[in-house]
Amino acid sequence: MTAVEGGDGGCGRPNGQPQQSHRIARVVWVADGYAGLSKVAARDSIQRIRRQMDRTGVAGGVNDERRLPNLTNRQEDILACIVQAYSERPEPVGSRYLVENYELNISSATVRNEMARLEEMGYIAAPHTSAGRVPTAAGFRYFVLRLLQTRSLTRGEQSHISERVGTLQAGMEQWMRRTAALLARSVRTASIVTPPISQTNSFKHLELISIQGRLALMVLVLNSGGVHQRMLTLAEPVPQVKLGEAAKRVNETCAGLGAQQVRLRSNSLPMLEREVAELTAELIENVDNNRAGFIYRDGLSQVIDSFADEAGAQQAIRILEERTVLNALLSDLLDGLPAEADAPVDVQVVIAGDGRYEELDRLSMVLSRYGDPEKMSGAVGVLGPTHINYGRAISTVRYVSNLMTNVLATLYQDSVEDVGQARIG
Repeated sequence: MTAVEGGDGGCGRPNGQPQQSHRIARVVWVADGYAGLSKVAARDSIQRIRRQMDRTGVAGGVNDERRLPNLTNRQEDILACIVQAYSERPEPVGSRYLVENYELNISSATVRNEMARLEEMGYIAAPHTSAGRVPTAAGFRYFVLRLLQTRSLTRGEQSHISERVGTLQAGMEQWMRRTAALLARSVRTASIVTPPISQTNSFKHLELISIQGRLALMVLVLNSGGVHQRMLTLAEPVPQVKLGEAAKRVNETCAGLGAQQVRLRSNSLPMLEREVAELTAELIENVDNNRAGFIYRDGLSQVIDSFADEAGAQQAIRILEERTVLNALLSDLLDGLPAEADAPVDVQVVIAGDGRYEELDRLSMVLSRYGDPEKMSGAVGVLGPTHINYGRAISTVRYVSNLMTNVLATLYQDSVEDVGQARIG
C-alpha cells in the first residue's frame, strides 16, 4: 500500500524508493491559516511598482519633509481648518465658511489673501469655478507632518478594542477577521490586516485526534501561531490513547525544528510517527513558500461611499481586490518602518501615493507593523480617500498594532503544553 492514495496536500515518497507497509492511507486537506502568492509574484510586483516611482528623487513617503516650504502661523491655522472642514465634509471650502465656523479672528478678506498664497504654494486648489478650495496631496502631507497632533484613544475606546483584539482565543483566522472588522468600523474606512509570518517556520506542537474508525485529525501549530489541519485515513483503526502517544513522541522529537530538520530527526521514529513527521515537514515547507499571502480586508462598502468621484472608488476596489499588487505595496511600505524588535510602535502614512505609487494617487494609507520582525510579524492598517481622519486613523492603527504585538509576544512565549491544552477540537 502506498503512503498516500490521492488527496489534496498529500505526500508520497520520491520515485525510486521501495514501497513499505504504511499506517497512513490517505491525507485530505482540511483548513490552513494561510494562503497566498508566491515569492516570485510578490517580488515582480514590487519591481514593477518601483519603476513607476516619480523621477523627482523623493525617496521617502510622507515622512520626508524636504520638499515642504514653511508656512506662517496664520497660514498653518488656515490650512489646518481647511483640512479639518474638508475631512468632515468633502466639499470645497470658502473663506466665509472658515470665518463663520472657526475662531480665526481675522477678516474674510485676509483669509482669501492667505488662501491665495496657499494655492500658489500648491497646498490647496480650486476644483472648478467655485470660490471654495480643497486640500491637495501636499496640503494633506504638510498637515500630517507638521500640524496634526494625534491624541490617544479614550479609555472606553481602548477597552472596546482590547476586548476584541487583545486575545487569541478563537484562533488565528478569527483574530485576523475580527481585527479587520473592528478597524474598519473604528476609522470608518477600509482596513487591511496580514497574518504574522516568520522568516522560517518551525514546528511547535502537534495533536492527533481520533474521529471515527480509521479517520484521524492531525492539528499542527507552528511557531508563527498558524494552525493547520489534515484529515488522515489510517491503514487500520488506532485508538486515541495510541494516537496521543504517537503525537507525544513527534512533539518531543520535532519541537522547534524546521522542515528539513524534522525529516532528519524523524528517521528513528516508528512508522506512524515517521509518516506524520513527513506530512508535518511538507506542510511547513508549503507555508514557507507562501509566506507573503492572504490579506484580511473589511469596510469596502464604507470606503466606496466616502469618495467624491467614481475614479477614487474604482482605485480603492482595484487595490483591495488585486492581492499581488497589495502584497507588493505592503512589503515595500513596511521597509520604511523600524525593524528592530525594541523600536517604538510607529506608523507609515502614504498620501496620494507620495509621488511613488501610481496605484495610490487618489488614496491614503496608514500602516503599521505588529509583532517582532526577528520572530514573526505582520501588517495592520487602513486605506481610504485622501480626506480620511488622519488623527483617528493613526491613533487607532498604532493602538491596535501595539495590542497585536503583545498578543504575539505572549503566544510566542507560551509553552508547548499550553498550546496543547488549547487545541482545536
